[in-house]
Amino acid sequence: MEYGDLGLTYWVVISTCLHLAAFIGVTLHALQRRRNASATLLWIFVAWSLPLFGPLLYISFGIDRVPAKGLQNRAANQLLMYQMGQRHADSSPFTAWHLEYRTRTADLDNKLNRNLNLTIDRLNPDHPLLDANAITPLISGDEAYPRMLQAIRSAKHHIHLQSFIIHRDEAGREFLDTLKAKAEEGVKVRLLFDRFGSTHAYLGGMFRRYRKIPNLEICGWTQANPFKAQFQINLRNHRKNLIVDGHIAFFGGVNIASQNLAVKGHEAIRDYHFMVEGPLVHELQLSFLRDWYFMTQQPINTLLNELHFPRMLSVGQTRARLIDSGPSAPPGMIGEALFNAIVMAQKQILLVTPYFVPPSDILKALRSSARRGVDVRIILPEINNHRYAGMASKALYEELMEAGVRIYERAPPLLHAKALLVDDSVAFVGTANMDVRSLELNYETTVLFEDEVSVEKLKQIVHEDMDKSRELDFNNWIKRPLIQKLGENLCSLMTPVL
Repeated sequence: MEYGDLGLTYWVVISTCLHLAAFIGVTLHALQRRRNASATLLWIFVAWSLPLFGPLLYISFGIDRVPAKGLQNRAANQLLMYQMGQRHADSSPFTAWHLEYRTRTADLDNKLNRNLNLTIDRLNPDHPLLDANAITPLISGDEAYPRMLQAIRSAKHHIHLQSFIIHRDEAGREFLDTLKAKAEEGVKVRLLFDRFGSTHAYLGGMFRRYRKIPNLEICGWTQANPFKAQFQINLRNHRKNLIVDGHIAFFGGVNIASQNLAVKGHEAIRDYHFMVEGPLVHELQLSFLRDWYFMTQQPINTLLNELHFPRMLSVGQTRARLIDSGPSAPPGMIGEALFNAIVMAQKQILLVTPYFVPPSDILKALRSSARRGVDVRIILPEINNHRYAGMASKALYEELMEAGVRIYERAPPLLHAKALLVDDSVAFVGTANMDVRSLELNYETTVLFEDEVSVEKLKQIVHEDMDKSRELDFNNWIKRPLIQKLGENLCSLMTPVL
């Protein structure tokens, strides 16, 4: 045998062994945690079919939990919550002032609210139901940005802002310039952005020119660092919270980008954001500080101070609780909370979401609720900005409509809002979409609020979107072209990893 042939044989053997080792490694890792069988099989298939590239894809996108060792090393969420608990137990100056408004679940009169919160108490014990909040809905950037900028300009002590997307455009620069001006006045400003969502601005250097401003700290969220053997490109921080002086906060689905504003004849992306005053502000503050500590490791005593958690006053009648979900939270927490709300519904379910590829249990819950006579309506965008996700959701329409679910497609601009309204007194709002990514992978902020007046206001907004939507007819839908069905079903195969 020639030396060339020996060399070729050698490389074939080595590459085959490496491929088998990588495949076995992916398979064993994927089987360590019980999750969706289709997703596990899909990743195993990808690892086998695409030598080298398949395992790299799995490392980057298939690992959907924070490694326990990584959490131990940072001691982020657990340590910060422990320190907060110690302050509560030791009667520190700001001893759980927001917990003065804790609502006893057993005392709730409404059966739905009582049973739902009994379930969520066990899923989410760190964040109780709190009374005395005032929550104001804000539609898109046209209503949200002026209120947010006004709050920033009025800040006296600190500003904490985080967003999944901050675009390198006029809106992004206005927010950063406003933060810069307040920092120069002596206000402490912390800005947290997701490096994946804000890739354009991050790689374009927009944040770099603000990094040397005194009192202005900027941090990009990422859990991908090859130097620390971290490759979790998939784990993104999707939260969009603003807390000013510990007294007023904003949360919801609106990113910071000019496309959220109606300008030059273009309609703004349709989205729901919320301004809140009351004890829920402390909860959103704690959410931000946990994320900030996770990324910066700043001293806990610097973050957990009385100025960040000032004494709360009763400002409204709305009960609300924070549900922070993500890879470091109990698996499936937000999905289980939504599932329970759906199966407990007695009269009506209104679901608004831009991306609808939920896990099978939520699909079954929606179908079952419709079959037992609940008025179930789902409002989705007519034209989706992620075409594959839009097509995957359309593959689910037939079985839902057959069960009695009514589906509406809203005309452009893009519907980016997220809301689940149940009967007359329960609403879930925030950043989580109704898809596997939001329910399992992303760090999300969802707020459950309970108040018939507040829920009715939100319901009117949802009906405005329904009025600009086209309800699908079941008989016409099942006659759609075969090529369309094939494309939808093909995209639906990726549902476990969308």
